[in-house]
Amino acid sequence: MTFFHSVATLITTAFVILLSSRQGIAETISTAAINENITNTLLPAINIISENRWIQGTLMILITFIIASLTTWLLFKIIGSITRRTNFMLDDKIASLLRPPLYYTLVVLGINAGLDLMPLSDNVRILSQRIFQTLNILVWLIFLIRMCTLVLTRISGLKHKYAFIQHRTVTLFDNLAKIIIFGAGIYFVFIIWNIDMTAWLASAGIAGIAIGFAAKDTLSNLFSGVFIIADAPYKVGDYVVLDNIGRGKVTNIGLRSTRILTRDDIEVTVPNSIIGNSTIINQSGGPNEKMRVRLKIGVAYGSDVEKVSKSLQKVAEEEPQVCRIPAPRVRFRLFGPSSLDFELLFWVDHPEHRGRVLDALNTKVYKMLNTENIEIPYAKQDIYIKGLPRQLTGITGDRNENSNDQTTEAKKQAKSFS
Repeated sequence: MTFFHSVATLITTAFVILLSSRQGIAETISTAAINENITNTLLPAINIISENRWIQGTLMILITFIIASLTTWLLFKIIGSITRRTNFMLDDKIASLLRPPLYYTLVVLGINAGLDLMPLSDNVRILSQRIFQTLNILVWLIFLIRMCTLVLTRISGLKHKYAFIQHRTVTLFDNLAKIIIFGAGIYFVFIIWNIDMTAWLASAGIAGIAIGFAAKDTLSNLFSGVFIIADAPYKVGDYVVLDNIGRGKVTNIGLRSTRILTRDDIEVTVPNSIIGNSTIINQSGGPNEKMRVRLKIGVAYGSDVEKVSKSLQKVAEEEPQVCRIPAPRVRFRLFGPSSLDFELLFWVDHPEHRGRVLDALNTKVYKMLNTENIEIPYAKQDIYIKGLPRQLTGITGDRNENSNDQTTEAKKQAKSFS
């Protein structure tokens, strides 16, 4: 019964350390309650072997090692039999990661209890116990960091359930989790060493205000980058249209800026704060990367509308770069000032192909209209003069009389020479 009582005591105290609140942790670490509980449980059996304090402390540590090994082996044997029945491997990996920190926690508890039995000075005993407790905190930090990375990677694979955490945002959330875990670890270490954190927190607050004012623009870009990565309005490889920049391909998304390669092969670096406050047209967005393109054509009044529609439809269907699904279509849109305006709607597989396909279709449509004798109108205006003012009429009459007199005189001269 003593063995099982010791096992229960060690497991209970280990979880007390992990799950206690701030005040509970401080009181647990700063007092010897746990060590006294373990000592009172195992000391009667140890006194039978020897009454030497050094030997008793050593035996306490050795017995704790044995109990910790047997406990973790038995506990994770049961956990392993349960996790093997599930259809996913996440619980198995978490169980394998949990075994070392739980084992080291039980060992540290036994070491602290053994140090209490040894005839050491208070300073040496307290220093040794704090060192082992700090090492135990580091072991748990490593476990939590690995577990967060494992869980986030698993969640990112479930896009249909968790759209917020995806493969491109795993690194961001992983870094945030590491910062939180390291902060909590430093906090617990300060508690172990009885360091007052009031001055540290006050200094951090003042430094945070100063840094916030000095790096206002940088922090604005940083937070905008976080929101862009999390919200994912576009991704690397998408074709986007931004105000004052035009159309381009996203080549990189960073925490401070986004790089866009324009169609002129010029890379533009745009701060994320500007993108966060701009309207973004993502031509690669939607359920797939296909993009609809509009080709406007004007024909002369009097043209056969049905013939124009069928000819345009045929040109689009015969172009191999145009998608078959959805099928191209023709729409008669408008009675223009000098033309009947049609619109050829077709889809391309990728926004990058838009210019190339437009060039091919423009050429084929022009040739088709010439072949079918369909006139392509151009803008023109006819001016009808209804009448002239009196002043302009008098000047015009004088000019006409002078012109007639000169013509008559020229004819007389020609006759005299003949």
